[in-house]
Amino acid sequence: MSTTPAQCQQVPGPPGPGPDTGGFTSRISKITSDGTRTTVADHLPSAVTTPASGSNVLGVEDVQFIDGVLYGMEAGAGCSHGLAGTNNTIFRVKADGTTTTVVNLSAFLKAHPVKNPSLDDFEPDGTWYSMVAVRGVLYATEPNHQEAARITRSGTISRVVDLSTQFVPPSNWQGPTSMVYHNGQFYFGVLGTFPVRPGTQNIYKMTPSGQIKVIASGLTTVLGIAFDRQGRLYALESMTVAGFPGPQDFGSGKVVRVNKDGTLSTIATGLTFPTAMIFNPAGDALYVSNNGFTPGTGAGQIVRIAI
Repeated sequence: MSTTPAQCQQVPGPPGPGPDTGGFTSRISKITSDGTRTTVADHLPSAVTTPASGSNVLGVEDVQFIDGVLYGMEAGAGCSHGLAGTNNTIFRVKADGTTTTVVNLSAFLKAHPVKNPSLDDFEPDGTWYSMVAVRGVLYATEPNHQEAARITRSGTISRVVDLSTQFVPPSNWQGPTSMVYHNGQFYFGVLGTFPVRPGTQNIYKMTPSGQIKVIASGLTTVLGIAFDRQGRLYALESMTVAGFPGPQDFGSGKVVRVNKDGTLSTIATGLTFPTAMIFNPAGDALYVSNNGFTPGTGAGQIVRIAI
């Protein structure tokens, strides 16, 4: 299904405006150590962008647990994504798989615009990407609008930082993607502008009040970061070939470790459009979501990388 400009502001896309195509095909799955998948919550909002913009698939972008309760964050809902009468939300998942809304993310973006929105690819409902739980509070990144937000379980939301004031689009757009919390500070990677320019992205450290500084550089399209038990930082680079994303990027994704002297050591190669990663509980392996942007039902993978 889709919407029209008469219903709501559409997502711009080359050549010309959208529309995105919406549906209810997103879900949250549980995967056991032997690879068995079961559905936890289903029929959640999803969207596919136009073929000219890559046919990217949006849905539930991240999950977190707080006191044993599962929370999900949407990026594929909203009228601008083809689903009239819906909104991107952070939601709570009940034991029976049904959900309740914690906060309306779409409404927050529309009521609190950033200072310098990227108008050439503006997402009215946002493309929320990463979420981390800290002391019972959720923190989330939204790369399209270039911001990070703080969300309480009671539904109060506030902006932590507006990065559009520091990285002014379109030429210097830097969208925050994966965010983690380590030793009292937040860390996030960024996805730079297209065409891809290898080695031009950074990882930033952010204080709880929103002050940022570069702590790793020379990276490309960072969509995941993680710390190991020794405090070493790892980055997931989704596309590392110069130019616009395309078939040439198949197998170009990789995992690198940031060394103390700022150099990068390659840990794994051969990934195709990976989108996120996390260490296993033992801390001896990374789990990486592979084929994250590859069109086609069932293409996604979870890959284990021993460290």
